[in-house]
Amino acid sequence: MKRIIFLVDMNAFFISCEMSRNKSLKGKPAAVAGDPKYRSGIILAPNYEARKYNIKTTMLVHEAKKLCPDLILVPPDHKFYSQKSREVMGILSRYTPVIQQNSIDEAWLDLTGCTLLFGSPREIAENIMKTLMVELDLWCSIGISENKFLAKMASERKKPLGITEIWVSDIKEKIWPLPVREMYGIGKQTEKKLVEMGLFTIGDIAACDQNILYEALGKYGIELKRLANGIDTSPVEASPVQDSKSISRSETLARDITDLEEAKVVLMELAEEVGIQAREQNFKGKTVSITIRYSDFKTVTRQKTVKPTFLTKEIYKAGEKLLEENWNDKKPVRLLGIGLSSNITDKFTQLNLFDIIESAPEGKKQEKLELAMDSIRKRFGMDVIKRAKILKDNDD
Repeated sequence: MKRIIFLVDMNAFFISCEMSRNKSLKGKPAAVAGDPKYRSGIILAPNYEARKYNIKTTMLVHEAKKLCPDLILVPPDHKFYSQKSREVMGILSRYTPVIQQNSIDEAWLDLTGCTLLFGSPREIAENIMKTLMVELDLWCSIGISENKFLAKMASERKKPLGITEIWVSDIKEKIWPLPVREMYGIGKQTEKKLVEMGLFTIGDIAACDQNILYEALGKYGIELKRLANGIDTSPVEASPVQDSKSISRSETLARDITDLEEAKVVLMELAEEVGIQAREQNFKGKTVSITIRYSDFKTVTRQKTVKPTFLTKEIYKAGEKLLEENWNDKKPVRLLGIGLSSNITDKFTQLNLFDIIESAPEGKKQEKLELAMDSIRKRFGMDVIKRAKILKDNDD
């Protein structure tokens, strides 16, 4: 039986989430952006009206304002986006239980054998797109193929609200003429190497002798040749239901980075989200792990045992040490993640917001402080309190 694989990619996800709860943003140039007082004052997600002014992700806020003085800026609310992401995955699960979430705003679906229930692949895609629009007021693009690589490539061909089919039989016409930089998995450094080798299109990679690719790029070169020829047998691995003994967050970066200090700021923000959820679930973990995925998609994971904790400060401290020990500034990084696992329960009572008792042991004071911070954020948003680490590094 021929496999049927979808890649569902939510369009301009962060700002689309904001527009779904604030209808006044619709039809106006708007973007989710960090605080312009700091170096984190960058555009995180412009809507399509803003993109007409050539406003792009990672652009500095003041530069975006020059292009569009009327640009509406919305502070990020990652907790809200995570909730909307869960709602998206819930809708997708109506069509198949085999869903592999690739990031907060995209997932692969294995729909092999589902056509008798839901119709042709295009009919299924149209149904998914309509359901997401009606129930969540969110847009998506969908790529359809018989493997994950081609489904991902297809999903990038038309945005927003695009449905694109690219089957193995289509690669000569639809994939090979594309420049190498448009191949999923190729970053700037790999693109540079390939161009230096005289390989300018995906078709050039497909036709290149694999020994030449191996000599230049190792096993990754052979993998590129396979993918360029439309060969990808990797399964859609159904993501397990989140175990209460494990909480993790990861972020695919807007651009590849090589600067350790920049990576630490990202890690702190992710540790904050992990800590908040851990405290909400009264969950204390004793293993902190980090994930580093490079631009060539090679991934390393490292972990460290700690005293059972749900404190952001301690989660980040352990993650920071792992990051420092495993950082390679010659290898661009495209994704970072941090997780907390192996829990013990430690029941605590409801706290008054400012019940920070000076006489309490240092560890308990820190717990109460972070719980108070969580309460403030719930009322006023994630950005109302920032860690000194984030502020300091972004204000240099």
